[in-house]
This record gives sequence, structure tokens and C-alpha cells, in this order.
Amino acid sequence: MSGGDWKDMFGAACAGDLDTLRHHLAAGVDPDYVHPEYQSTALVACLLERQAAAADVLLDHGASPVLESPLEGQTPVQAARQVRLQAVEQRLRAMGAPDPEPPRTTGSGWFGRLSRS
Repeated sequence: MSGGDWKDMFGAACAGDLDTLRHHLAAGVDPDYVHPEYQSTALVACLLERQAAAADVLLDHGASPVLESPLEGQTPVQAARQVRLQAVEQRLRAMGAPDPEPPRTTGSGWFGRLSRS
């Protein structure tokens, strides 16, 4: 396996492939990077896929518990609450994430804003 690759790391987080996820994070991939093609954070994306263990790995490697994902227009706490991952939501809150406002409706990320134009 080569050095870190953000797209592969993102896919591993969403699929729950913890070994590959850890490999890329150990190789220095930024867990908070938002790729211009994806416009999503790995943490919010993996939470929406119900990958609690991957979320824990990302948080263990410095992912921000408060960074909103542009595509989904959600914070990690909002995503965890949406898919009912209470243990992850509690961890995020313990890390300083505020009690979330309900997610904005009709797609609050860039796609939702575009479709309302």
C-alpha cells in the first residue's frame, strides 16, 4: 500500500474499512480536508453511512467534532443524531460540540442552495 490518499481514506471511512482508514491517517492524510470534488467531510459522510467505528478512528486522529460538511450542510453532531448514533453523539458533545440545531431542510449544502436558485 502506498502513502496516504485522501479519496481512498474517504472511501474507507464510509465503508468502515478501519485498516485502510488508519493507514491513510497514519500517512498524514488530513481528516478534515474537504476535497473540491466531494465537498464533504469524511466524518459527516461516514456517520451518515452509520460507520461509528470509523468516526471514532477519525476523531482519534484529530477530526474536528464541529466542522460542518458543505455538501450535507450538517455538523458531525447533526449527522450522528440523524442516524441515531447516540454513543458518537455523546462523544462529540464531550469533545466540545454544541447541542445541534436541527439540520436545515431542502439541502442546506451547496447543492441545496444551487437548486433553490
